[in-house]
Amino acid sequence: MTPERFRAIVDAYGADARHWPASERADASEWADQHRSEADALLAEAAQLDAWLASDSVEAPDAAFVERIVASAPAPTPAPASARKRPRWLTLPGWRSRRGGLWWSGAAFAGVGLIGGFAGAFAVSFFLVTGTPSPASESSYLTTGFGGTAADWSGE
Repeated sequence: MTPERFRAIVDAYGADARHWPASERADASEWADQHRSEADALLAEAAQLDAWLASDSVEAPDAAFVERIVASAPAPTPAPASARKRPRWLTLPGWRSRRGGLWWSGAAFAGVGLIGGFAGAFAVSFFLVTGTPSPASESSYLTTGFGGTAADWSGE
């Protein structure tokens, strides 16, 4: 236990050793016994702060104050007429969330597929129209160790 760590424990948890972390309580108490004058000064300062914090109290709210707050709360509004006249199959519990969520996720999946298809078709048509060879057909650095290389390095 260092003096800095003892000060940090007392600053964070107060002068009462019962509030100190259990894993460091024995080491901190031993350090305080060995360095009694320094520990007493730190503990006295922390005890003053603990007493000041413990002296603070909050009174319960006055009953009239509580009644004023409750009276000022807005009254619940009734549901609109359109919400009350829904068909029975729309009012089944969870129907909207399950069916609506399923529909949107399917539409999103189809949209991503369509966008991917259009991007691929655009890339192929670009290479066919411009006459530019595809990058994989001319670069020798795009080969793997399992395929043959374009350069012969056997003489090196």
